[in-house]
Amino acid sequence: MEPIHKAKDNSMKLVLDNPEMFVSLLRNFIPIEILKDVEPADIEDVSTRFLSLVSEQKDSDTIKKVNLKGDVPLFVIAIVEAESKVNFRAPFKMLLYTALILDAYEKDIIEKATKDSGGRKRNPTLLKGFKYPPVLPIVFYDGATEWTAATNFINRTDMSDVFHKYIPKFEYELVDQQKYSVDDLTQFGDLLSLFLILNKVSEPESLQGVLTSLPDAYINNVNVNVPESMRKLLADVVQVLLAKIDVPQDEIDDITERIHERGVPEMFNIENYSVQETRREAKAEGIAEVARNMLQASKPVEEVAQFTGLTLEEIERLRKQQ
Repeated sequence: MEPIHKAKDNSMKLVLDNPEMFVSLLRNFIPIEILKDVEPADIEDVSTRFLSLVSEQKDSDTIKKVNLKGDVPLFVIAIVEAESKVNFRAPFKMLLYTALILDAYEKDIIEKATKDSGGRKRNPTLLKGFKYPPVLPIVFYDGATEWTAATNFINRTDMSDVFHKYIPKFEYELVDQQKYSVDDLTQFGDLLSLFLILNKVSEPESLQGVLTSLPDAYINNVNVNVPESMRKLLADVVQVLLAKIDVPQDEIDDITERIHERGVPEMFNIENYSVQETRREAKAEGIAEVARNMLQASKPVEEVAQFTGLTLEEIERLRKQQ
């Protein structure tokens, strides 16, 4: 059996690296009609060309070239901001990425025109009719606090009321996961929505409740629309999400291996999570019993804490129960 891939990056990085999931992001969250026609085959990842040129680049940043219908490409910058830290540098970071993308686009146009002319240098960018491709900047935010960074670069520039005419004016699209309830996400009925729902889970105990609350129609729709080829992505993302909420690694391996072998239906097999919860309870009870025995043997609470991993407060509660 092929081993489960040990995903090292955050879950949204894994998701956005996948063309099918990136298309879902565009269709579901970006209100531009032309993007409804984009297919996974239209997506080309060009991240490695640009990320190394930005001093504060992150592994979770991704840049795609989207081949729209016709000859005009669209470049999409997607920055994933996780946890609770708002990145106030986001507008400038988007401006920097945009400049690098358009500069590279110019070079590619010149190189192609020169090659097509048999080696004689040609520079179509000097012509009046030349136009640059659109660049769509997106920030995906899954932090618990409100996103308070400026979405327009002009609002990040000093004396913008005086020099507004000369300051670049653009906005990035903010996709704030906290703005979407579980009910909102189920309306999309795709695998991306399931990932976002799971990404809302903050503790192991709530995972079973979230899964059991999902409508049957939604579960059936996700099952039908996820091909077998997506099992590995599903297993990888679930592995990262479970690790984020401190589920023990042996339990993660057990659950993700089942998903890897049997696919999406295993995600909704509540017995998996019930068994794991029972194991956790049994393990915790066993540790508590060891602590009680040590206390009965008059061992110092510090020694009990070091041996069992329990906190001093937990040990004190056990001592009072005796």
